[in-house]
Amino acid sequence: MKIIIAGGGKVGMALVRKLSTEGYEVTLIDTKQNILEDAVNRFDVMAVQGNCAVISVLNQADVMNADLLIAVIGADETNLLCCVTAHNLNPNIHTIARIRTPEYTDQVYDIRDAFGLSMVLNPERRLSVEVERLLRYPGFLHRDSFAKDRVEIVEVQADEKSPLIGCSLMNLNKITTAKVLVCTVLRNGMAITPDGRFTFEQGDRVFVTAPTSNLAMLLKDLGYISKPAKRVMICGGGSTAFYLGTRLLKTNIGVTIVEKNYERCVYLAGQLPKANIIHGDATDFNLLEREGIRNCDAVIAMTGLDEMNMIISLYGRELKVPQIITKVAYFENSQMLGKLPLGSIIDPKELCSNTIVRYVRALKNQTSAAVTVHAIADGQAEAQEFRLDEKTKHCGEPLKKLKLKKNILIVCIRHEKELCIPDGESTYDIGDTVIIVTGHKQIVNSFNDIFEE
Repeated sequence: MKIIIAGGGKVGMALVRKLSTEGYEVTLIDTKQNILEDAVNRFDVMAVQGNCAVISVLNQADVMNADLLIAVIGADETNLLCCVTAHNLNPNIHTIARIRTPEYTDQVYDIRDAFGLSMVLNPERRLSVEVERLLRYPGFLHRDSFAKDRVEIVEVQADEKSPLIGCSLMNLNKITTAKVLVCTVLRNGMAITPDGRFTFEQGDRVFVTAPTSNLAMLLKDLGYISKPAKRVMICGGGSTAFYLGTRLLKTNIGVTIVEKNYERCVYLAGQLPKANIIHGDATDFNLLEREGIRNCDAVIAMTGLDEMNMIISLYGRELKVPQIITKVAYFENSQMLGKLPLGSIIDPKELCSNTIVRYVRALKNQTSAAVTVHAIADGQAEAQEFRLDEKTKHCGEPLKKLKLKKNILIVCIRHEKELCIPDGESTYDIGDTVIIVTGHKQIVNSFNDIFEE
């Protein structure tokens, strides 16, 4: 399968890494020679230098024989023109465009057929949804949803006061009455698939599968206060802050946005009249104090600089703000990030690339591909949701009799309206939804790929 990626920025390079690793034939288009050289040196990809919206450049990338074009250039207009041009050159090509401008998003989606678009992505809007979900359940560092939001894989950390410390996995039911399954544990930056004898230690980051209805009970049993935020400070006034502020104000949550650019402050004040818009530097801690950071339930650091976001979050942690959320877009050292008290870490490029990878796998397999894909445990594991059909193997057989490939775990089965956290006696059947967790090196394109045979 031949894929063209237009744009070698954060999202583009994340896609190059993921799709080339999975064996797709990838061509990267970018105007900067150093970006192309880096991609060619690190990954098995082809490179074309130039403007992705120009016919001659697309022809150099062999657009006539490509199956998919993904346009993630910084300018929305270029992404749209690139997709329109590619679709006119090759009417059979699938195209995905990243559109970030709030004024464009809805209208482009409504007339996407006119642009020849198969999918429209807005990472900032998607990120705002994820942040709002985290604010509903303080205590979870990360949440990924499956089965139409009825099942989640959530991340909690075993801090010094956690009842998890010293508890073995087989005794977890003595700590929580919620029906859950621990699918992965990150310890010292390494992902572990635990067995019943596994014992939790301080600092472990624990990834748990649970029905959404059990999340409040899980937080209570683990000693976390699940009081939703009522007052939020957002540091950075970009598109994500706009989308998030819009969502939070609708639920009567008090919103303060600190933004350095005066013109952007004027724009936000006009668009979000109920929010408190502050013109100033979010790293000016005296300013944050004056604006009441100590009285906030949550601080969300989402400026354009990772380093600034980390500093703001560390300061919020020092002030004992109950919930900290940190946007990290450039920093690649996940082991170091995991050691810093940055609260929930959100990565827009990962959200965007996960959605596109799911689409690519579905396009390749047509049927039996995952309907949901999430990278978890700092990208060292992947959770996928499959809907089972008549081609699915081993329907009706107890899980204890199945031979799965190494580092693959079935973590949830949905029978119509019934959710099952499985054990060895559990079975699945045609029409069920099954969620699996795999190691990052294990490529699963369809559900039948999980079996050893």
